[in-house]
Amino acid sequence: MPSQDHSLTGQVAIVTGGGGGIGRAIALAFAAAGADIVIADIIPQRCDEAAASIRALGRDVLAVPTDAADPAQIRALVAQADRQFGRIDILVNNVGGVSGRPFLEQSERSWRRHIDLNLVSMFAATSAAVPTIIRGGRGGAVVNVSSIEASRAAPNYAVYAACKAGMNNFTRTMALELAVHGIRVNAIAPDYTLTPGLHGNVTGPVDPSTWRPPSPEQQQATRRRIPLGRGGIDTECGKAALFLASPMSSYVTGAVLPVDGGSWASSGWIRNEAGQWTLGG
Repeated sequence: MPSQDHSLTGQVAIVTGGGGGIGRAIALAFAAAGADIVIADIIPQRCDEAAASIRALGRDVLAVPTDAADPAQIRALVAQADRQFGRIDILVNNVGGVSGRPFLEQSERSWRRHIDLNLVSMFAATSAAVPTIIRGGRGGAVVNVSSIEASRAAPNYAVYAACKAGMNNFTRTMALELAVHGIRVNAIAPDYTLTPGLHGNVTGPVDPSTWRPPSPEQQQATRRRIPLGRGGIDTECGKAALFLASPMSSYVTGAVLPVDGGSWASSGWIRNEAGQWTLGG
């Protein structure tokens, strides 16, 4: 049984993009803490697999293939969740996406897709779900999945980073607007995290057997760039999100919590080949 401090027993959490990677890890962490889960994921097989894993933890689940960038689909999901559970307590805005190229080589179509995935999805889910949280009169929590790229320059990822910076500002602003309702709004900001997409498993079910292992050169670059010397694990993001959604953080709102192994703190300092810290290598 979860301890009282991090128990979510009796609560209902919506997790967008909850079928894989960080979103799935958050959904499973919340389920293990006692919450019933609503999964919105655009890939049907990932909805099914995540739902089975949540049921195996003894929790109820509603998993609906959903394009979170489509406000109509998100509204329909929230309405279905309300009918099934009669309440919503937590919203996790996890959906996002990125492709890397110099800004001047990026098409308008690409700009708009980045904005839809990383900003519109958050606006749509917040607009749809928060009124139901307010109606319950019990307070609640919103956790947004941002990125450390929101806080630093990000060559080749300009639109993505701008969207995540917007997410951070929206997090802080909603923290003020929703405080009167007892709803806390925070964000986690991961850096390099080991997820299916980073291993080339971008569509279909999550299948670790298909994942490409990092090359020795990539592993060495990770050790040099990240102070803790390794990439993050999706479950570490799940635990951080659970902290922000649970009574453990009852006096925390408007915060952006780095979950990045120290990457943001290093601010350009990396280890040289001798293992010594140097600015810019």
